[in-house]
Amino acid sequence: MAGGATPTPTPDTAPYWEAAREERLAIQRCRSCGRYYFYPRDYCPHCSSTDVEWHDVSGSGRLVSYLINYRPRPPADPQAPQFIALVELDEGVRMLTNIVGSPAEPEALPLDAPVSVSFEPRGDWKLPVFRLAGS
Repeated sequence: MAGGATPTPTPDTAPYWEAAREERLAIQRCRSCGRYYFYPRDYCPHCSSTDVEWHDVSGSGRLVSYLINYRPRPPADPQAPQFIALVELDEGVRMLTNIVGSPAEPEALPLDAPVSVSFEPRGDWKLPVFRLAGS
């Protein structure tokens, strides 16, 4: 994915971005109910417990849905299509992300295709993105 915004960590998201900078995918898990969740926040959206912790996860999952944006806005490269995707991790969490390394054709992105995390530099940070498994 050419170009793109640089992350601006907040207190709630800093552990996520620090892990990504080290090329690890970390999400939160509730100690009370045991469920993972994403996006970062200081309480569990399933049981409202504030007893939560960060866990490294596999970075493997499946492609649930996507769209191909042929007119991305700056700072993304306006000449390169952008794949905005919904990925479900093996841990059951869904993330809005980008797919990289695939042609800009729907036939190249079958739904339920296995995906794996990859990391792209963004200034001093790295952005978790996904590739079709094996590509």
